[in-house]
Amino acid sequence: MADPHEFDDVMPENTSKREPEDPVQENLFTRLLYLILISIMMSFASTAIGILAVIQFIIMLVNDKQPNERIADLGTDVGIWFAKATRYQTAASEVKPWPWTELD
Repeated sequence: MADPHEFDDVMPENTSKREPEDPVQENLFTRLLYLILISIMMSFASTAIGILAVIQFIIMLVNDKQPNERIADLGTDVGIWFAKATRYQTAASEVKPWPWTELD
């Protein structure tokens, strides 16, 4: 399961303590291609989260208000991926999200 404190360093109260990152190292045209591809992936991820939310709601209706733990964990993982993708797209990080790095 993902580390819930993985993005603590980007929270507003912690950003002043952070060391500035190096400038972008890769070719900007290549980065643009990654940005377009990641944007498409983020669109699919957003749709998947919406579908998972509806499924989770139905499960909770049927299952005495108990959520499905696997769906909740998947939602957490997709949320962490989405945050990593956003950080790469806004040049807050040079680390590309999955599938270029591990999903964590």
